[in-house]
Amino acid sequence: MKLKDIQNTFHKELDAIYATEEVDSFFYLLIDHYYELTRIQLALNPDYFVNKPSSILNALNLLKQQKPIQYIIGKTEFFGLPFKVNKHTLIPRPETEELVAWVIKEFANNNKTLTVLDVGTGSGCIAISLAKKLPHAKVYALDISAEALKIAKQNAALNNVEVAFFEADILTSYHKKLLVSKKFDIIVSNPPYIREEEKQLMQANVLHNEPHIALFVKDKNPLLFYEAISQFAVNNLTKKGMLFFEINEYLGRDMIALLHTNFSNIELKQDIFKKDRMLKGILN
Repeated sequence: MKLKDIQNTFHKELDAIYATEEVDSFFYLLIDHYYELTRIQLALNPDYFVNKPSSILNALNLLKQQKPIQYIIGKTEFFGLPFKVNKHTLIPRPETEELVAWVIKEFANNNKTLTVLDVGTGSGCIAISLAKKLPHAKVYALDISAEALKIAKQNAALNNVEVAFFEADILTSYHKKLLVSKKFDIIVSNPPYIREEEKQLMQANVLHNEPHIALFVKDKNPLLFYEAISQFAVNNLTKKGMLFFEINEYLGRDMIALLHTNFSNIELKQDIFKKDRMLKGILN
């Protein structure tokens, strides 16, 4: 079957669901993944024929069900680095790249050994990117999901960095045993922060595919994880250590109020979409 004919089938089946350019993007990602063929190579050989089109046609059916392309091919890119992902991990977002960039900028000229903790690491994208870009850092990461940590460990190996991973729930005291006597210069987290009332605003491909444990909090206590992480930071940051959060765009003021007692130089930062998305505080 000619790949060009398959591409036409993609548009016939998917253009009603996705933008035309996005359908082309899906198609080119898939031919690279399954056939190691680039867009330019296909343009130079428009009659390229595949004997076994079942893989790409199966992917087409999954796209029709709005399964994210990253889960179909099992990988994505974050901060210019390759990452494996699956149904147990969130798909890393550009907003989180901005958070990582902010941390790196704050410590770019630092020559001392830094200790860093990423809370709720998921695929490991934050911890691994920081380990890659801050070569003097000793990076630790924890997550409640054993399945997510399996992927995170693979991603650390894939990117040739060392990260100490721990399976723990920040809402319990167990993490304290794992990280006993540890002091951190940086604690960073992108915890669950989407209220259940906001589910109706979410895209179906996210709502029906990505792990809810990493996305949602109860409406009655949307700052649950931030409260626990902030308290942990009070006890486990070094003097003048920094706490970085990715936050719910609607809760910026609440977050400032939460940190106000124990942190100074609190800074609320907008993402590229002009939404309140990141917060930084320095331990008093």
